[in-house]
Amino acid sequence: MKDQNCGYCMRGELLDAFGIYICDLSVSTLILFKEQSHPGRCIVAYKDHVSEIVDISDEERNAFFADVDRAAKAIHAAFHPDKLNYGAYGDTGCHLHMHLVPKYKDGFEWGGVFAMNPGEKYLSQAEYDELAAKIKANL
Repeated sequence: MKDQNCGYCMRGELLDAFGIYICDLSVSTLILFKEQSHPGRCIVAYKDHVSEIVDISDEERNAFFADVDRAAKAIHAAFHPDKLNYGAYGDTGCHLHMHLVPKYKDGFEWGGVFAMNPGEKYLSQAEYDELAAKIKANL
């Protein structure tokens, strides 16, 4: 099922407002978050428009977390963060997704909760392409 107003479902301009499609995983989509205060920050979005983890079967949940794990390993391999933070919110979008936020000891927001969208660092298309390629190469 898809929601016509959801960037994760519809992609295109709705997704372009905050992210860049990297690839499909087994039951999810891997998206590079445009705001890159945390180099390598991504989102893993479930394939269907469901709000909660309890809205999917155990098998689907396990596959979703396997996708999160696969993306996390790729981010670790590509960017070598000191810690990867995970966030699942969706208060307004109501589409099951998880933010994977690399944190670096000498970097932005180390030791605190990451901001949803700090609006600090945006890149050129070539720089986004390079980050996405690094992640994809490590999947």
